[in-house]
Amino acid sequence: MEPTVPTVSEKLSRYLDAEGRLKGWPSKRSDQLQALDYLAARLPAGVEWSERELNELLKSLHTFGDWALLRRDLYDARLLDRSLDGRRYWKVPRA
Repeated sequence: MEPTVPTVSEKLSRYLDAEGRLKGWPSKRSDQLQALDYLAARLPAGVEWSERELNELLKSLHTFGDWALLRRDLYDARLLDRSLDGRRYWKVPRA
């Protein structure tokens, strides 16, 4: 399934470049959660990724070079889930 095109608030748009990639990480947690929702909406549903594959995908969605932060925060926000050994990741379906 193709990712959806997320809506972008004025606040979030300050953190995006012309291609819709995150160009910086917000300092406020509420803004970070909005950025994570935006990223999760750009990930296709029904797909499993290895850690390396997910890292490459996340690299294409931001420009500040910290895909590990994004991967961890997406998992901590329960927008991604992973296998017990941490080798496979997938998008959590929206309720």
